[in-house]
Amino acid sequence: MTAGLLVSAARSGAGKTTVTLGLLAALARRGITLRAAKAGPDYIDPAFHAVATGAPCINLDSWTMPPALLHALMADATTAADLLVVEGVMGLFDGVPGVADRDGSSASIAARFKLPVLLVLDVTAQSQSAAAMVRGFAGHHPDVRVAGVILNRVGSDRHRRLITDAIAPLGIPVVGAIPRDAALALPERHLGLIQAGEHGDLATRMGVLADMAEKHLDLDAIIALAAPVERQPTRNAAPALPPPGQRVALAADAAFTFIYPHLIHGWRNAGAEIVCFSPLANETPPDNCDSCWLPGGYPELHEATLASAQKFRDGLVRFAQTRSVHGECGGYMVLGEGLEDADGNRHPMTGLLGHTTSFHRRRLHLGYREARLLSDSPIGPKGSLIRGHEFHYASLIDPGSDDPLVDLRNAQGDPMAERGGRRGHVTGTFFHAIAQVSS
Repeated sequence: MTAGLLVSAARSGAGKTTVTLGLLAALARRGITLRAAKAGPDYIDPAFHAVATGAPCINLDSWTMPPALLHALMADATTAADLLVVEGVMGLFDGVPGVADRDGSSASIAARFKLPVLLVLDVTAQSQSAAAMVRGFAGHHPDVRVAGVILNRVGSDRHRRLITDAIAPLGIPVVGAIPRDAALALPERHLGLIQAGEHGDLATRMGVLADMAEKHLDLDAIIALAAPVERQPTRNAAPALPPPGQRVALAADAAFTFIYPHLIHGWRNAGAEIVCFSPLANETPPDNCDSCWLPGGYPELHEATLASAQKFRDGLVRFAQTRSVHGECGGYMVLGEGLEDADGNRHPMTGLLGHTTSFHRRRLHLGYREARLLSDSPIGPKGSLIRGHEFHYASLIDPGSDDPLVDLRNAQGDPMAERGGRRGHVTGTFFHAIAQVSS
């Protein structure tokens, strides 16, 4: 049976990803068959996990995903692995208030699957007070077990001893102490880490993280803390979203990178074929496909190239005359009339929908979303309830006059102004769909 554990922290920015990647890379050196998962909605970290483990990384999100889907994903991830390592999201207990075991928190995943928690503590500017934090986290929820602690950004050996001695009476082992080292940090941009595929030296970086873990983590103790993953039998689980077609043309390049692996896996299991093409290379969606999907990504870093990709734009317009085209977030931006870059220069996009977006007038849009579909679309039939999330800095500066696609609300049920767009066979929204929760 596969053993598992969850790496979490008291807050975002404490070093979960660095610790998780170092742990995975070091254990992979030992020849352990690994799988990784990421709690919550995230595209970027899982790509690094996949490089470290040599296997696809799944997302596990208790707010957007129905329990049956969660258990199906877990069963698939643990079928042929010795160890599953789940990286948490934000702080251990951060989630949607008042939703009990489906609040989207890392703790909800740990509790559902009985995963021991490795708590990463950034101990910058504190010493014995770290013990109080461990005590609080360990006793906060009866179904969440903090099994070990990893100290991050330790200033000196004396600093480490002060904290370790203070934690010792709690009976929770300190299984690692990582010194402050700016060289361990991975470079970032506005949506998080620079993506794994953009690092020409990624193997070297992974090697550095593996060296760090071998030197500063007690790998044998961490392996011993892992517990058997509780799985429920799953049979013929439905895909998270229905396939948008039998042959799906998927935009896939540096501008279009954000699509969840569980969606692709589910579509393929349902009999759909995925055919990738590159708008940045001026490629068109293949004519033998019956739908086209433009995922999110970074079109705001490639506006000029997309604006000059006339073959792509003309081909997409022809495709949309008879077949469905859907865009999410970055894909939605490209379906509009224009996109303002960071300097305020406007670049023409495909014009298949009437809105205009701007990366010049930046504002963070972040959070869970629940969408009721107002018409049939590639993400589901009319009336379906879809859960997902938004995470972007682009703003809608002209909504256009297209028919709305969704009635959108946040996790608290408050209505959102953004409603997406629908014109003919073309649909798009800023929010990323993760799973259908009702039909």
